[in-house]
Amino acid sequence: MAESKKDYYDILGVNKTASADEIKSAYRRLAKKYHPDLNKDDKNAAEKFKEVNEAYEVLGDEKKRSNYDQFGNAEGQPNFGDFFSGKNGGGFGGFGQDFGGFGDLFGDIFSAFGGRSSKTIERGDDIEIQLNLSFEEAVFGVEKDIIVSKIEKCLSCKGTGAKDGKEYNQCTTCRGTGRVRYTQQTFFGTTIQDGPCKDCNGTGKIIKEKCSNCSGKGYKKVLKTIKVKIPAGIDDGQTITMRGEGNSPIREGVNGDLRIYIKVSPHKVLVRKGNDLYLELYIPFTTAILGGKINIPTLSGQYPLEIKELTQSGTIMRLKGKGVKYLNKNLYGDLIVTVKVELPKSLDKKSKDLIESFEKINSEKSYSKYKSYLDKINKN
Repeated sequence: MAESKKDYYDILGVNKTASADEIKSAYRRLAKKYHPDLNKDDKNAAEKFKEVNEAYEVLGDEKKRSNYDQFGNAEGQPNFGDFFSGKNGGGFGGFGQDFGGFGDLFGDIFSAFGGRSSKTIERGDDIEIQLNLSFEEAVFGVEKDIIVSKIEKCLSCKGTGAKDGKEYNQCTTCRGTGRVRYTQQTFFGTTIQDGPCKDCNGTGKIIKEKCSNCSGKGYKKVLKTIKVKIPAGIDDGQTITMRGEGNSPIREGVNGDLRIYIKVSPHKVLVRKGNDLYLELYIPFTTAILGGKINIPTLSGQYPLEIKELTQSGTIMRLKGKGVKYLNKNLYGDLIVTVKVELPKSLDKKSKDLIESFEKINSEKSYSKYKSYLDKINKN
């Protein structure tokens, strides 16, 4: 049975009418849930993580999403193959898969009338790697040189597998196309199928003398240094896709992609949530009472935060624009500080005497919430 098209909306757990923000939120939640580093004992997590990233790469892009909704793929090309194979309710009920290559017969018909070349274009495999970033590298952006082991077309023979790219003859069987037509007996009679030429292994060439650099393969495995530009504001679990930087195909065709999964180290005190930063700031109870200034870390350096007199524990202060830059936008999140009042672990006699004097001076009326509590429980 042919594999059905993946439902990216179902993978992310959102409706087809979901907004861009809803899709982004669902992606972040699932990417974190299935991240391989957080699920080392779950063999299925890596595959789920890959599916989630694949779905977001399409639905997170307005143009690709529109193509996917209309044509069923991100490229925006009608999938006639699905129609003639009967997949997804296609028009001819699966004849191509059930009757010995009947679908290939339709391919020959279209080739004859539309002039389409029967030579297929092969696509190389994608490469997936993880790139570790510091907190600062992620929020400010950085350029990284990464070394990737990949398959590349042999430069010495230009991918032909022949010495100097010249020591070969055109295959006489397929006339250099790499494809031949085979006849096949079916229930309907004799049909014609198109497939790779067995004499030249689909290359269209018969090598006279092999290239010494790649041993006649036309490709070789190399270590390549690739410069990656990390945009400011990228977050943990997001993916960068570099088109065409994956493996070269074994035969003629296009390269696969390089998918870079981002892993960001946490900050020593700041916590990132989206584009906002959060800080739990513990201050001495004397500073909460008397007020003062305390230096706090921000992305642009130390910032003197003013603590007003009688600041209550749990007070939240929002510093506008001191958060993380939005991807590809000149906008910044906020830094949100939650003040926590800390009491001393121990007191000497002199400190106790001072506090007792303070308590005598300040009556219960000075503590409105405590007074309200006493009034409620003592009320008849």
